[in-house]
Amino acid sequence: MRSAILALSLVLAARPSPAADLPPQAVKLLTERFQKADLDHDGKLTREEAKAGMPRVFKNFDKIDAGRKGFVTLQQILETLGKGR
Repeated sequence: MRSAILALSLVLAARPSPAADLPPQAVKLLTERFQKADLDHDGKLTREEAKAGMPRVFKNFDKIDAGRKGFVTLQQILETLGKGR
């Protein structure tokens, strides 16, 4: 059982992230914009932070925040963009 879990972990870790589908320059730009919009520097954008600093994220907030947690992370944004390609 332990070896099966280890094997699954290795397979999942080796999968490329959806961000890998995006050009590096796009990832860099999104990261910079995210960091500027994240006013409290907690690694999450609330709806209000997105509205003020990343209007396109705000417009698609409910799609990105599929778990309805009330915030989105940079990873969620990149994953959503990666799925759209």
